[in-house]
Amino acid sequence: MINIEPIKAFNDNYIWLATTNEGSIVIDPGEAHKTIKYLKENDLNLDAILITHHHFDHTGGIEDMLKFRNVDVYGPVNNIPSINKQLRDGDLFSVIGIDFKIIEIPGHTLDHIAFFSENNGNPVLFCGDTLFSSGCGRVFEGTFEQMHKSILKLKSLPANTKIYSGHEYTQSNLKFAMEVEPLNQKLISRYNDVQDLLNKGIPTLPTTLELELEVNPFLRCHTREVQNSVVKQFNTSNHEDEIFKALRQWKDNF
Repeated sequence: MINIEPIKAFNDNYIWLATTNEGSIVIDPGEAHKTIKYLKENDLNLDAILITHHHFDHTGGIEDMLKFRNVDVYGPVNNIPSINKQLRDGDLFSVIGIDFKIIEIPGHTLDHIAFFSENNGNPVLFCGDTLFSSGCGRVFEGTFEQMHKSILKLKSLPANTKIYSGHEYTQSNLKFAMEVEPLNQKLISRYNDVQDLLNKGIPTLPTTLELELEVNPFLRCHTREVQNSVVKQFNTSNHEDEIFKALRQWKDNF
């Protein structure tokens, strides 16, 4: 059984800590102090670090974490010297009893990967800044086409997959999603639920792919509702790649 806890960092980052009876791993430690403090307070060993992409708010704590515990660092092929286990699309590895498969998802950055585990029928996904609750990441290094392809890869995972993203962006993402689909009752219900969670100081993550298929416009570029809204806004074609590109540009300026 995997226990997954968020460690809040910076303004809205989540560092994820996954624990089994075989040990603990940390995903995307942008800062080390809070993570080390949590490990010590809960008497947990650190057995590995997992990195989704090279941005500093996901990697800035690696060196101090390695001073705390000298462990393997799993991550994408890039120029971060601390990553001693470089991974590519389709690679398989196991750590603390969790079997992971690597999914390359370029777009936000060219090196971006996701860590997926079937987890005995209870699948989990650590996807950094590619897929968010009710949104997706900005396209910084890749192309919109690459990002859309990456989103479609994640869309094909089992519907009950729990999604652990790198930031608490749900509320702002939902505001945009409701602009795109103002008549989507699932969105309105989700927004109210998220407001309640945030008022109580509870993270809105993880989400599930099943829920995202109903409320995330970037997973709904095939639907008439999203297409009509985007075409009305941008007078673009209804080809899904073009819809996705226009939707992401709309969100960039929202």
